[in-house]
Formats: sequence, structure tokens, C-alpha cells
Amino acid sequence: MMKLFGGKKNTADTPSTAPDSGEAEASKLGIFARMKQAVTRTRESLSAKIETVVSLTRTVDEQTLESLETALLTSDLGVQTTTAILAGLRDRARHQAIEGGDELRELLKAQIRAILEAPISSQSNVLPPSEGPFVTFLVGVNGTGKTTTAGKLAAWYRARNRTVLLCAADTFRAAAIEQLEVWATRSGVEMIKTRRGGDPAAVLYDAATAAKTRHIDHLIVDTAGRLHTKTGLMDELDKMRRTVAKLIPGAPHEVLLVMDATTGQNGLSQARLFTQASGVTGIILTKLDGTAKGGIAVAIAQELNLPVLFAGVGEQMTDLLEFSPAEFVDSLLG
Repeated sequence: MMKLFGGKKNTADTPSTAPDSGEAEASKLGIFARMKQAVTRTRESLSAKIETVVSLTRTVDEQTLESLETALLTSDLGVQTTTAILAGLRDRARHQAIEGGDELRELLKAQIRAILEAPISSQSNVLPPSEGPFVTFLVGVNGTGKTTTAGKLAAWYRARNRTVLLCAADTFRAAAIEQLEVWATRSGVEMIKTRRGGDPAAVLYDAATAAKTRHIDHLIVDTAGRLHTKTGLMDELDKMRRTVAKLIPGAPHEVLLVMDATTGQNGLSQARLFTQASGVTGIILTKLDGTAKGGIAVAIAQELNLPVLFAGVGEQMTDLLEFSPAEFVDSLLG
């Protein structure tokens, strides 16, 4: 276990690095079981509506598809995503009859899975840097769980025998540095920090230099919460990009938007503007376990053309799941 960078800390304020009972229990569950557990509220809402349509369907006609359209629209998939799904089903029905509710369900699952997989398959694979660590910027507005996610992501890589360094570049929000410090301790990784109000680009420079010197595999950068309308903060993010690119070729290699699933379509509107301004390459969807709006994952893929890469499903350190379109769809619709 590596020591925390930046001096000693009051052990009374620092959680143990040993997994607690909740984390130990979570580790026993398979990924599919945990995803199914996380989307319980969404499944109960969406499946009930879909089941009503499917159970009454003997012959799939336009009236059936209209009923399905209503069910999807009221499940937070959004107009654009629902329209795309129904267009695919109508196209299939024109070429080959859909035989009853069971086949309609399977076709619906295939449509949703295809939407979720499209951004993944359309993205070119990111090659590892020729020198230095793989650099990930975490961006997003305050309140989405960005700093917590930085710690969980560090633990996720550590569990796969990768070395990680955290960079506390959110020098704007009160207690952000201290919060990340706790997560660094819990996940057993080092952290580079500065004082509150310090220059984020400067602390990133120190972190990138340290990561190169120590041959770290992954440098995870927690950035200040910002909106696309906050010109000063967006300029600051651009400065951070330029700073790290001078030290590590191609950095940042990914920019992940941390998005709160509970905000549903409202959060999607915000994310759409945010991604245009900050070069986002993927989504981490947090608080999936606390909402019936999990269908927003499908809308993200359809409307933003971005892959959902991870899902936050709880408060424990191990509650960050690598997102699988197939397992997500099966968890929702059986």
C-alpha cells in the first residue's frame, strides 16, 4: 500500500483501507447481478409498462407500436431515442411480420442494445501513450459525484493491478481536495495536491511529472465542477489540456463526463451543451441505483453519440461497474 502524497493525516478522519462489510458483500455478486440490482427501480417502472403492451399483443400492428411508443416516452428515453427505436421496429414489420409480444420484446431489446453499442463501435480504440501514463480527465458539474468517482475509478484500476496517481485539480470547490484525499487513502494510491485556490494547471504539471518519473500506468485528474457557460473555468480546462500535452503525448487520452442519472432528461440537456464545449469522449453515469430514470443511458448513447463506460451503483468503493450494453438491457427487460 503506497503512502498518501502530501504528509500525514489524522487517522481518526481516515477510513480504513480494508474493504468494509458492504464492499465485501458487493464483491461476491457477479456483475450482471449487481447491475440488475442497481436498475431495480427503472426495471419496475419500464418493465411494467412494456409488459402491459406485450401481454395484450397477439398481432403486432400500428396500434401496438403506438402503445409501445407511449410506454417508452414515459420511461425517460426521450423523444429522439423513442423515435429511433420505433423506426427500427416499423422497418422490421414492413419487411417481416412480428409474431406476437415475445418477439416484440426481443426486437425491442435488440434495438436498445444496438443504440448503446453504436458509440462504442464507432469510436476508434485509444492507443496507449508511447511514454508516460494514460491520462483521464473527469469533468462535470458539482453534485454529480465526480470526486467520489475519481476515487472509485482509482480503486477499479488498482483491482486490475494497474498503478494509479490521483491529481486534485479541483482547487475551486471547498473540501474537494480533502474529499479526494480520503478516497486516495481508501483506494491505496498516491495523490498530488496543492492549497485551495491554487493553480490547477500547476498541480497537474506536478502530477504529470511525478507520474512519468514513477512510471505510473494511469493518471486520474479530478477537475473543478463547471458549466459550458463558465468561461473562466472552461479556459482553465483548456490550459490544463495544453499543460499535460506538453509532458505526455496525446494527453488527455480520455475526458469522461460524470453525469447524475437521477436528473434524467434535464441532465441530458445540460450534458449536451457540456460535451460540445469540453471534448468529452465517454460518460460515467452515477447514482443509477437511486433512480427510475435509468433509461437515460439509452438516450445518452442515441443523442450524444457517446458511450456509457461506467455506472455508479452505490456508495462503496467497489460500487463502480464497467458498463455492458448487453447486461444492462437484460437487467432492464429480462
